[in-house]
Amino acid sequence: MAVSAVAQESAGDKAAPIKLQLNKTETAGEACRITMVVDNSRGAGLKTYKVDLFAFDTDGVAQKRVAVELAPLPPHKTTVKIFDFPGIACGKVGRILLNDVLACDGGDGAREACLERTETESKAGIPFDR
Repeated sequence: MAVSAVAQESAGDKAAPIKLQLNKTETAGEACRITMVVDNSRGAGLKTYKVDLFAFDTDGVAQKRVAVELAPLPPHKTTVKIFDFPGIACGKVGRILLNDVLACDGGDGAREACLERTETESKAGIPFDR
């Protein structure tokens, strides 16, 4: 029975969402500083979780691209990560797009599976989507 329960938990971990919440933005010099809440509270740990993000201006034109490493993500844990979009003021950002997951190591390990599991939301007043 114990083996069966562990196998079921592992299977559940693979499908568990990774929730990225754009929580806060603030101007930091000539950059827009992003506070991102990464909710991996239902999933397996990840050693690598690198995302490709684009900032669009208020007219919908792509302005800045950043690749951000959000790992390590401990299993069943929520973490906060802070990073900058250099060269763009937060007031000029009209939308942020999760363009892709560039690397994902741990859990089921497949980059495509991590992209599929990733959900986005925003509390910062700027849309954040995939």
